[in-house]
Amino acid sequence: MPVVLFPGQPGPVPGTTTALAAERFVDSITTATTRAGYAETLTRLTAVTGPDHPVAALTPEHYAAVMDRWKSAAAATWNRHLSALCSFTTWAQRQDLLATNPARRLQRRKPARHGDRAIPLTRLETLFTDPAHALRERLLWRLLYDTAARAEEILTLNVEDLDLEFRRARVVSKGGAIEYVHWATGSARLLPRLLRGRATGPVFLADRRAPASGRRAPAAADIDPATGRGRLSYPRAEYLFKTASAALDPHRHGWTLHQLRHSALQHLAQAGRTAPELQAKSRHQHLASLGHYVRLGEETSARITAEADPVQRRRPR
Repeated sequence: MPVVLFPGQPGPVPGTTTALAAERFVDSITTATTRAGYAETLTRLTAVTGPDHPVAALTPEHYAAVMDRWKSAAAATWNRHLSALCSFTTWAQRQDLLATNPARRLQRRKPARHGDRAIPLTRLETLFTDPAHALRERLLWRLLYDTAARAEEILTLNVEDLDLEFRRARVVSKGGAIEYVHWATGSARLLPRLLRGRATGPVFLADRRAPASGRRAPAAADIDPATGRGRLSYPRAEYLFKTASAALDPHRHGWTLHQLRHSALQHLAQAGRTAPELQAKSRHQHLASLGHYVRLGEETSARITAEADPVQRRRPR
């Protein structure tokens, strides 16, 4: 397999720091959602090692310290950050910057089997319509539910990606393909209020202006040119949703943004939508993947059995 060199460099750079290698690795990722997710993990790695630590001197202890931040997180979260470290390791090895595998002592976690992760529709409506929550949050939550899209896909939307007339948006999917998601009337009514005439920049903006320089300064594409505010991050959006939904959650933990996708698909299935229709909405490549989202249970099994019973169908009404 050929080694991909840093642009403009004849070969590996001795003494390359972890911070510089992480920055160049993230810049090499073309998919925006993956780039944002990996950047969070590698920012933590740089914080653990310090900005001047040589990438060649990375050890399993460094990686363990990074993953310690998510030791109590769900298996999916743990696996996502571990995948970022493993991808960075593979990339660094191909650049001849790293001779060992600091991730060798870390293992992926097996996700627990969940039952119905859908949020009751009545409680979602309460969240969507409660004026105590900011317009930005209410629109984000409703848009995630209406589109059944992944949170990363919606958070990385720019105003230029929106087609307000046809109630759709162009997103970059998990595999990097360009696809369209569609929303309903509730989102259509809120979108113009949030945009307020903006024609460019991120749809969902952070509360504060983005740093203009330094390592925390975002890319130009992630800054609104009019206000200077950066793009709303996934961790911040997740925190706000969990905080807002904690009072409605029977366990008082709050729900995750990904549960809005689960809820949308589950509710559509309960309304009688077919598996191909759900696949079109979710944009899964394989129907089998829908099994992780749609669990209708015994009540649905009993109903379709009764409806298919030839004796029941012949009885007079």
